[in-house]
This record gives sequence, C-alpha cells and structure tokens, in this order.
Amino acid sequence: MSEKNLLEIKDLHVNVEDKEILHGVNLEVGKDEVHVLMGPNGTGKSTLGYAITGHPKYAITSGQIFFDGEDITEMPVNERAKKGIFLSFQNPLEVPGVTLSAFIRNALEQKTGKRVRLWDFKKKLTETMKLLSMDESYAERDLNVGFSGGEKKKAEILQMLMLEPKLAILDETDSGLDVDAVRTVSKGIQLYKEKCKGSLLIITHSTRILESLHVDVTHVMDEGKVVKNGDASLVDEINENGFEEFEQ
Repeated sequence: MSEKNLLEIKDLHVNVEDKEILHGVNLEVGKDEVHVLMGPNGTGKSTLGYAITGHPKYAITSGQIFFDGEDITEMPVNERAKKGIFLSFQNPLEVPGVTLSAFIRNALEQKTGKRVRLWDFKKKLTETMKLLSMDESYAERDLNVGFSGGEKKKAEILQMLMLEPKLAILDETDSGLDVDAVRTVSKGIQLYKEKCKGSLLIITHSTRILESLHVDVTHVMDEGKVVKNGDASLVDEINENGFEEFEQ
C-alpha cells in the first residue's frame, strides 16, 4: 500500500444474500483528500460504503481493503470504527432509550479506550451543536426518534465532528434536505475538513453538498465496478450529460 493513501481497495468482490453486488472494485483515497463517488441508482455505491465499514451483511468474497497501512479485510466493524472509519447513513436508524449525547459519549469512549470527562464532553458537544444550528435539547432526546430528516442528517454530522474520524464516508447525506439544511450540513463537512484534516468519501447524486468543498477525485460506478476516475471537472460533466456515457 502506498504511504500517501489512507484507503486502498483492491479487486473487491462483495455478496449480499448470496448475490454478487460488487464485481472487482479498485479505489484509492489519499490522506486529507475529498473523493466523490457517483453513479446511477443500484450500481453498488452504498454497498461499497458498507463493505469498507465491515457491515456483516456485506460479505467480502475476494479482494482486499487496506486502511492506514493495515489490511482490514477481515477486521470486525467495531475495530474498524476504532481505527477511524465513520459512515453517515443514508437513512439513519432510530434508537429508542439511548440519547444522542449518551450515544456519542459511548462511541468516544469505545474509540479511545478511555473514560470521557462529562464536563469537557458536554462543553464540546454544546459548542459543536451551535455550529450546526442544532437545538441543544436534541442532545437529551432519544437518538433520531422524532427527528425530522434534516435533524437526523445534522445528528450524523454532529457525530462525525465529535468523533473526528480519519475517514468519513457520507452516504447520500444531502438526500431529502431543503436548501437551508444542505447549507448547514455542508458547513459541518467543511468544518470537519478544516478541523480534523481527515479524508472524505462522499456518495451522492447531487452536487449541492459539494459546492463549498474542493474535490480532489471523482469516481463513477456502474454495475458494481468503478468505471471512471477523474478530477472535479468530472462532476460538472455528469451534471451536464448524466451517466449514460459511463453505463456498460
């Protein structure tokens, strides 16, 4: 694995319920880079995100995933999270009985292996929520229960900013959001880049969320493979012409 890469995927094949979805994906993400993953619906973009995080439903049948110089292909999901891999879900789950604050604090303690001081944690949480224009009362509400679509996505970005992962995978984070919510989420992503110096893999159909970011590499997927790699200009090309020329 190249030292300049944070993530390196080699000839990855992934099955879901005995059906192969990814057919030999190759992809590299450098340190402190912003990558965009685009493609028509049903081409395996979300499957790739789940496979990187180690979701047990997504079975790797061949190929390798390297992260920060280490082969994590067989590593369980909790260990990958501790290494610094974060996934923002397209449809965040509701977790009754666990507050947003408790969820984030527990995740921090799992990641660091140390007890997090409550006063310091609450101070940082409050400051970060203000940056995202989130009502502080959401911290003591059950995770995502009764949250609007926009508030759920803000809660995901809040978790990212608090956990400070090395790699953040954002799966359709801007889907279903109004203009103001997209602007707030985009601000959170920009803060992550400035504050954490981490890498981003943004899975999206829309370019609204990319407007305030410098995109280093754009990848296009079709039928379970990465069929095109390019720079930020590839996003503009797709906006103008769609995906037809990349479809196999």
